[in-house]
Amino acid sequence: MTKAVIDKKDETDMAKTQRLLELLMTVNRKRKFTVGELAQEFGVSQRTILRDLQELSEWGVPLYSEVGPHGGYRVLKERILPPIAFSEEEAVAIFFAIQSLRHYSALPFAAEAASATSKFYAYMPPDVRERIDEMRHRVDFVTPKRQADSPHLSILLDAAVNQKVLAIAYESREKQTNRRIQPIGIYTQNGLWYCPAYCFQTGSYRVFRCDRIQAAVECAEAEPLDLWDIHLDNRESRLAGEEKNSIAIRAELTRVGVQKCEAERWSASMLTIRPDGTGSLSGQIAESDRDFFAAFFIGLGREATVTHSPELLASMRSYLAELSGKYP
Repeated sequence: MTKAVIDKKDETDMAKTQRLLELLMTVNRKRKFTVGELAQEFGVSQRTILRDLQELSEWGVPLYSEVGPHGGYRVLKERILPPIAFSEEEAVAIFFAIQSLRHYSALPFAAEAASATSKFYAYMPPDVRERIDEMRHRVDFVTPKRQADSPHLSILLDAAVNQKVLAIAYESREKQTNRRIQPIGIYTQNGLWYCPAYCFQTGSYRVFRCDRIQAAVECAEAEPLDLWDIHLDNRESRLAGEEKNSIAIRAELTRVGVQKCEAERWSASMLTIRPDGTGSLSGQIAESDRDFFAAFFIGLGREATVTHSPELLASMRSYLAELSGKYP
């Protein structure tokens, strides 16, 4: 075979590869299409498009055909993303970003995260894999190990993203209740998962411990609220004024107290830090959260001094009296 023939063959193969990659991105974008539409868009014959679609199927793109006058091809829900070129440093960073989740006993996408990690590792060059193996012993993302399981994270996240109402069985400290909620999102803190949601039973917003949700199913007959503009980043400021029964609190914090409050997600909108490192915590809290804050401030000990409110101080005194009785 002459050099000219080889060069021409290489050019043909490159053109085909380029077309397949562009076709992959096109079918992912369209999701439904006909062979004729693609042939016209790419300037090739329908027979060529059919061969290309067959190759995409062999790559793992989930295509299926529909017969009839309005038929064509569809891409199944779980689409294959087009190839993305990562630098070595980017690939390592993504690998360890996924690895940072490995200490959690529950994730809304646990199987997918494990699969993605496996793919990243398998397709890396041997020297990069050796580097990762060494780094595994040098870097970790420590999360408290919890025995509590949260098996309903996926349905909670789906409900938050798609504005759905869920019927849940919730086990609080006192009893188990059945509720209808509309999740805003889910987040994790100190190894536990939480779900802020609108509770139709109380007519207010609440934060639910996900491991205490014993069952969760979609409540299709319930009309969801319009909560599109409320999410995890703005919920505290947006909902502060909507709480029907709230009390104002204020506490002075030492430097250590500030550091401990910074570790709490809910404190971001309430915490003020002074140039010398001390600070204060002030804002509105739900009446139903008073016992939580009483225990929290008592846990800070000398690092916090609550100056307001009378209701919170009364709860703290009651809590301390109960502790004193327990340890006479």
